[in-house]
Amino acid sequence: MRNISAKWSGDRIELSAMFAFLALVILFFSLAAPGFLSVGIFRSMAFQLPELGLLTLAMFIPIIAGGLNLAVTFTANICGLATAFVVQAILANNGIVAVPVGLAISVLSGLAIGMMIGAMVAYVGAHPILVTLGAMILLRGLGEMLTRGGDISGMPDAFELIGHGSLLGIPVPMLIFLGAVAACYYIMQFTKLGFAIHMTGSNPEATLFSGIDVNRVLVWVYGLSGALSGLAGFLMLARFNSVRVGHGESYLLITILACFLAGANPFGGFGRVLPLAVGLVSLQVIASGMNLMGANQHLATVAWGGFLIVVMAVRTPFQSKS
Repeated sequence: MRNISAKWSGDRIELSAMFAFLALVILFFSLAAPGFLSVGIFRSMAFQLPELGLLTLAMFIPIIAGGLNLAVTFTANICGLATAFVVQAILANNGIVAVPVGLAISVLSGLAIGMMIGAMVAYVGAHPILVTLGAMILLRGLGEMLTRGGDISGMPDAFELIGHGSLLGIPVPMLIFLGAVAACYYIMQFTKLGFAIHMTGSNPEATLFSGIDVNRVLVWVYGLSGALSGLAGFLMLARFNSVRVGHGESYLLITILACFLAGANPFGGFGRVLPLAVGLVSLQVIASGMNLMGANQHLATVAWGGFLIVVMAVRTPFQSKS
């Protein structure tokens, strides 16, 4: 119990700040946009947030390890394509079996892609930005070659329940996202792997001398990132009933923004899952609120970037003193 209390105390400051930020954003749009505080708006946000949330979690873990994964969106697309190919070829008339099999294909494909990226980073010694940039280009080219620039659509009806269904009034995509948040929180806060990831991001040489296999940790870092990307690809396939190479491409920079907004250290070693989840909700509230006000759809991106600059300007002096 003492260990759990210590873990929670580490989250408290960042989590309180992110909740305060979320409250201010909700208050602003409740006054500026009539009808914002409605069940329909929040339900719509609950369907839109999870795919960005899963990709952000996939970006978050490598950042904590001192790296970056620029291939998260295209990993998601390739995993979605792999699932769509198999389901249409073998399980098109068996939707009940297609969903769990498709989920397994997406997650395991993402895990395999991520672990190959991690092996390049760990054992070859190449910089994560270069490795993941190369993987991003490779996966994009592979997807365009397989689909000839088009898309694959027409999944079994069971996929509709995953992408647009609800359980006890809560959208299924949001339940999937919350489950991923809980799993990442547990891994990062209460497991040896999570401890090793934080240590590797803080000081890889000291981590190696302490007896931790840094190379193995890095392989698992990018493996977990790939698995989360695969889960996002499966969810996007279920939501849109189709998959193509460009799905979610615009999310890439937003995932990095969300990680830093929630307090992740750009140089690795520090960052908490719960503030990240609350920060993602704040970004979705901003986008939905501006859309309700009739603002230009690109204005939300401008606002997100402005918030990031302000947060960095406020936070950096405190981090340098600590």
